[in-house]
Amino acid sequence: MRPLRIGLFTDTFLPDQNGIVTSVGLLSDELRARGHHVEVVAPSFPNEYGPEEHDTRPDVRRVSSVRYVFLPTYRLAWPTRKDFERKYDLVHTHTPLTLGLAGARLARKWRVPHVTTYHTHIEAYTHYLPGLTPLQKHTGIVTRIMGLYYRRAQAVITPTAAMLDVTQAMGVKNPVVIPTAVEPEVLRKAPPVENPWPAGRRRLLSVGRLAREKRFDLVLDALAGLPDAHLVVLGEGPEREHLIGHAERLGVADRVSFLGVRPWTEIGAYYRLAELFLFASDTETQGLVLQEAQLMGVPVVAVGARGTLSGVAHGGSGYLVPPGDVGALRGHAAEILADPALWARLSRGARAFGTAWTPGGVAERVLDVYAGVLGVPRQVPFPVEAGALTPRSTLAYDR
Repeated sequence: MRPLRIGLFTDTFLPDQNGIVTSVGLLSDELRARGHHVEVVAPSFPNEYGPEEHDTRPDVRRVSSVRYVFLPTYRLAWPTRKDFERKYDLVHTHTPLTLGLAGARLARKWRVPHVTTYHTHIEAYTHYLPGLTPLQKHTGIVTRIMGLYYRRAQAVITPTAAMLDVTQAMGVKNPVVIPTAVEPEVLRKAPPVENPWPAGRRRLLSVGRLAREKRFDLVLDALAGLPDAHLVVLGEGPEREHLIGHAERLGVADRVSFLGVRPWTEIGAYYRLAELFLFASDTETQGLVLQEAQLMGVPVVAVGARGTLSGVAHGGSGYLVPPGDVGALRGHAAEILADPALWARLSRGARAFGTAWTPGGVAERVLDVYAGVLGVPRQVPFPVEAGALTPRSTLAYDR
């Protein structure tokens, strides 16, 4: 396959930190290391959003954006015609919002293939637009609109087989399952951090965007039944104050630490210190934080639903519980913490299970999809130069 000009269109990228950012950034790194020219087309962020880390990447192309009124920390891309004067050999969209729609439209205009990845179970996020949840419930309008978007693509990638029923309900034929990877060395090389867990407490960790659909309230409910445990939460989001209040009502406010967003170079250190990872979201397409925790040898107790069903080896690297079952979440956590031999066995299993997918392997699978829609044979992959890859964040708000 000759070197390609590839446009990766995403409505969320650095300085945001979430699963889509992880996926797109690692894919771009790996494709560029294999000789392809890649541009990540993403919304612009004004300086008020903090350090300009996102401007250090050579592959990012920013387009104009506006503040999203219903989620003030989110930027909604508002591209103009001058933003797209160059042409790509292939367009790969990662979100179905304004930039995803722009990428699909440009692919049709340029008569080049459009590949898209179904990262997010959109129907579970309708509460971010007032009035959309009841409208979706009675009319299925979101599912129908998403179906129009995804059916027009030449190939649809989904990160887990558990999401195939969702894509098939939209009328997508022959979606390809390619899990998203995380960068293990970034986690393993994290320098030590100050231990946030009080001495003598069992060390519980949860990571993610503090949003309603992530169900951190259930994690706090489970904590209430684990009197010798202290929970550390990494992440930020609109539900932070509600969760702090919920912890106070449960009487566990002194046993939970909300640390907000931590630098990406530190995340592995928190996993390294943790004894157990708890996760209660039932809307994930994959749940990358589960893979991160297991890569670092941390057993997991998580809700088994959608993408997380394939994210944990039940009984081998941790346990899966039914959605909303706080008793099972708490019970399995207590069981693991009370049995050192069980913890050690699950920790070994977690390390083995977490290494199943590497960024390079994922990129090769994606290139197979590209070759298929372009109608060209795959040849020996381009050599990867030593040091060509850029370590980057794997902390996810939305994984």
